[in-house]
This record gives sequence, structure tokens and C-alpha cells, in this order.
Amino acid sequence: MTNSWLEIAIQAPAEDVDLLCERLERCGSSGVTVAEAELDTFVPPDPDELFVGSLVIRAYFPEQDGELLLERLREELSDFPAASLASEGPQTVRNEDWAEGWKQHFSAVRIGPRLVVRPSWEDFNPGPGDVEVILDPGMAFGTGTHGTTRLCLEALAGCYESQIPPRRVLDVGTGSGILAIAAARLGAEQVVACDIDDEVCRVARDNVVQNRVESLVEVTREPLEALGDGFDLVLANILAEENVRLADELVSRVTPRGTLVLSGILQEKEDFVVDGFRRYFAEPPERFHRDEWSCLVYRGKV
Repeated sequence: MTNSWLEIAIQAPAEDVDLLCERLERCGSSGVTVAEAELDTFVPPDPDELFVGSLVIRAYFPEQDGELLLERLREELSDFPAASLASEGPQTVRNEDWAEGWKQHFSAVRIGPRLVVRPSWEDFNPGPGDVEVILDPGMAFGTGTHGTTRLCLEALAGCYESQIPPRRVLDVGTGSGILAIAAARLGAEQVVACDIDDEVCRVARDNVVQNRVESLVEVTREPLEALGDGFDLVLANILAEENVRLADELVSRVTPRGTLVLSGILQEKEDFVVDGFRRYFAEPPERFHRDEWSCLVYRGKV
């Protein structure tokens, strides 16, 4: 388990934040927070520019050479001329301090007519028929507020409004475990949640236990090809390129009448993903959008 992290702060216009978060994840970030900017902390690319309405992304990386990390991030930021790195440079942050920071930015979120995602520290009075997911994200992605996670949750919740709700569910790239837990709380009989990161899996397991669904949800670092098949629903909230790279493995896990939900896809890459999955399904996917993000729902495997 990682005990401390490198914190990198980046100031950017609100409209760039989602794209920057994707780039930071690609660079190895294990989590981000977003808050309003403090103007005197940053060196803007244009000294005369005022960062009115800007936000600060704080990204957290496993401990490593800070200068090499900054060099790579500067290359990524070249596509975002209005973004700037904090003048203070990388900061070392203890794991528990980072996790506590979530409490300032995460509150209850309602997804569809029944599903409610809330942090453990917030009081909430559920209504009749409400299904709660209690979540402490820690160092893992996924709180229900980000566009990709919310799209996936909405698609997942919709599957459990159908006449034949999914019994067996696979969650690829589980992050905080939010999708796996939601599936179990909505009625799945067996859920397998996989991720490649030890710390992420630990957080997901903690969240599974907190929601009392450990008898239904297995969190594993096993590779996708080792997880078997026969899943009524497969969820993959990962990057567009990863969805396409894993297309064979993802599709082969779905039952003939099952559903595949792909998210983590920027709208500009939506057609790239659709092309990558075209040969596997008789019908085109349903497409859903939120902010800059897309979610594709496939049924009718060839």
C-alpha cells in the first residue's frame, strides 16, 4: 500500500478540466480533486492573463522522480495553452490527508429514480424504494459525480428497470467499486470487479464491505482473460483506446443476450470506439452523452 503521494496542482479553465483529468490519468494519476483557484499560487502562461473562473486540479501520483513527472506533464499541457502548473512544484502528501480532502467535494448524488450515491459522513433520509450506495472513494476514481461514472451508473440502473435484470455482472476497471456495488444493491446475484492497481482494489473492497455486499461482489486483480464468461452485463468505464484494445476480451465475456456498457469515452473518440466494436454486434449501440463524455450500450452480440 502506498503511504504517500506526489501532488501536482494545475490551474485551468472549467471547460478544460474533464479533458485534463483524462490526460492526468493517462500519465499515471491515481486520483484527482477539483476546486476553485487561488490566483497567487500559479504562474500563468501569459503574465497579463487573469484566471477568472478557473479551477484547480490536484492530481496524485505514486512517489517517483518529481522532475521527470513535471517534464511529462508539461508536454501534456502544451495542448492546453490556458492551463498552468503551480509554482510550488510537486508536493508530498500523506495518504490519509489526501483521502480526507474528498470530504470537501463529495455529497449525495441521485442517479435515476431509485439509486442514490452518498458518502458515509453525510446524513441522508432515503425515500420509499431508494437504493443507497455508501462510498468513501479514498485513492480510487469514481464517486458518481464525474460524467463518465454517472453515464455508466445511469446505464446500469436502466438495466435493472428491464423485464430481465442482469444476474451476473462484470465491472472492468472498478476504481472505487461504485458500479459493482450499485449492481449488487440493485439486484445482481454475482458481481466480479477487476482492477490492475493494488491500492484501488483495497479501497474497492473496503467500500464493498461498508455496503454489506461482500457475499455478492468479488474484487480481484486477475487479468480479464482469467475471469471466465457468461456475464449478463459487462461494464467497462475505461479509456477509449483501452476499450478498443480489449474488445475481444470484453465481448467474449458477454452472454448472447447480454449487455455491454462502454464508458470513459470522449465524444471526439466515440466513432473510433464504435468502429472498433462494429463487427461484434448486429445492431449499432445506444449512445448517451454528458458534458464531453460518451457512453455506448450494446446488445445483440453476433
